[in-house]
Amino acid sequence: MIKDYKRYFENIPTCPHCNQELSVCEAPPVHIGDGLGWGSEVLYICLNDYCSLFLKGWDQIEERYGHHASYRYMRLPDSNESNLMMVGNADAFKASVIDPQALEDQNERYQAEKKALLALDNCVKEKNLEPALHLILDEAAAIDGRKRAASMLVAINNLDCIDPIRNHTFRDTSLESDCNMAIKQLLQQNYKKECPYCMEIIKAKATLCMHCKQELT
Repeated sequence: MIKDYKRYFENIPTCPHCNQELSVCEAPPVHIGDGLGWGSEVLYICLNDYCSLFLKGWDQIEERYGHHASYRYMRLPDSNESNLMMVGNADAFKASVIDPQALEDQNERYQAEKKALLALDNCVKEKNLEPALHLILDEAAAIDGRKRAASMLVAINNLDCIDPIRNHTFRDTSLESDCNMAIKQLLQQNYKKECPYCMEIIKAKATLCMHCKQELT
């Protein structure tokens, strides 16, 4: 996760070749020239396809090096030094443009995950389902925390977890299996079962579903 990303969107420089505001892009992990890092999490790059530097660069590189490529203007944060980035096509770096709202959402999700993990320590004692269920349903959360949360469902003993879990699409099949086993134990210890027709929770000994009115064998 890019740290302190908000500052990168303050006073964004402009390209001296087209006067367009530079795009804030995630820096590649390796510097093309020397194999080292850029020393920054982000780069300011001119992605204007009508920039004079970009348009003229195709012919310049073809004549000088015999390659099909061009230049993009680039600046490092906290630096006034101008740099030229060689690119092989017009789409280079466009996929790495940083969306500040997406980063804000990612940061909020991460903070919510941390809060839920801390709350797990007391969720069984307090019979608090919320942090465990939050982690289980968060597909971006670390799998260790999600599995730990699933292991607490039976002890928390709250049937309200069943419907959200049943309606969730799990990418990790082992976690889904853990949740299914926990639900089975929850139902048994509360003398309940799921109607095979409508999936509503009913009494274990019911012979007629009170919800869909189907007879049960």
